[in-house]
Amino acid sequence: MVSKPSENAGEGSAPAAPVAVKILVAGGFGVGKTTLVGAVSEIRPLQTEELLTDRSVGVDDTEGIEQKTTTTVAMDFGRITIRDGLVLYLFGTPGQDRFWFMWDELSFGALGAVVLADTRRLADCFPAVDYFENRSLPFVIAVNCFDDGYDYTAEEIREALDLRPDTPVVLCDVRERTSGKEVLTTLVKHLLSVHEAQNPAGATAG
Repeated sequence: MVSKPSENAGEGSAPAAPVAVKILVAGGFGVGKTTLVGAVSEIRPLQTEELLTDRSVGVDDTEGIEQKTTTTVAMDFGRITIRDGLVLYLFGTPGQDRFWFMWDELSFGALGAVVLADTRRLADCFPAVDYFENRSLPFVIAVNCFDDGYDYTAEEIREALDLRPDTPVVLCDVRERTSGKEVLTTLVKHLLSVHEAQNPAGATAG
């Protein structure tokens, strides 16, 4: 649950501990997950990237991202304070099919997710969308606007991915910290709206 910091603390009381929220950053191979975590993290991000070798030929699809030379083999980790009292811990998932077995472990305790999409390889984010929808984990779609990508609108992306009407779609540049932070802020707002919809004001326990 994402909760707002208490406003009832007395002047002499100790500051409330910040609310910590675990967030996943998912998407296809080479979509920019490591870049996003690195761009927004206020600490030195933990990265588990290894060089691509000949052994990945025929296994990892690099069409459209031929310049990519490394790949995440475990996870990326970073932290960002969205506002006073709210800290997000970011866990970037590996994108290749052969590492999907790790997603269940990484998703344990997560309250939401960012699914990064590349318009040149839009179908690559379908597995992440299906994964989070099947587990009822709220997420936003963040379309990483590559220079040579296709110029689609947010609504066109929504229709192509057959998203639920309330799933936010954000156009972004994950290389820019401000843009990445806007994606995360959109996700936090979405998590709050989902929580409020599930727990309407005035509801009482049965």
